[in-house]
Amino acid sequence: MSLIGHRAQNHPQQVDANGARDDVDDRRTPLDLLDECRSLAGVPTFDLDVAASAENAKAPYYITAADDGLAKPWRGRVWCNPPYSDIRPWVDKAWGEWCAGNVESIAMLLPANRTEQAWWQLSVEPYRTGPLLRVHFLSGRRRFDRPGWTKPAKGDRPPFGLCLLVWGGAA
Repeated sequence: MSLIGHRAQNHPQQVDANGARDDVDDRRTPLDLLDECRSLAGVPTFDLDVAASAENAKAPYYITAADDGLAKPWRGRVWCNPPYSDIRPWVDKAWGEWCAGNVESIAMLLPANRTEQAWWQLSVEPYRTGPLLRVHFLSGRRRFDRPGWTKPAKGDRPPFGLCLLVWGGAA
């Protein structure tokens, strides 16, 4: 089988013909995972959740999809569990806010199986061992909460591991 002429495309569960799907992108971070991320980021708490809803916000201040976290300014200690159907603009926004000195720290939870993609190769890989950005690969496959979902006794884990990108915070 040859890949010549093959055009890469997002998995249909991530983005359908009409764009992002809320039923896939609404991955609510469970508190135990948030606590682990807070510890890895070296912050006691987050001030702002930039990709939230009223039902899943992980900080006292939050920006919803309707408010557009990519268009609003970020301040303080930022938590971001972005929609996985379109990661690159969130990483770009984080770099912009960090380089402008607008934030104390940013912790961004991402799937760990996208390291071959252009956004990773351009915006993460060159920096992940330097002083500006830390990358923590989390063990196992973590469950997320979803609207109307009841945690099963077994199974129902995503088909990918996770990593946490951290700008600032305590190393």
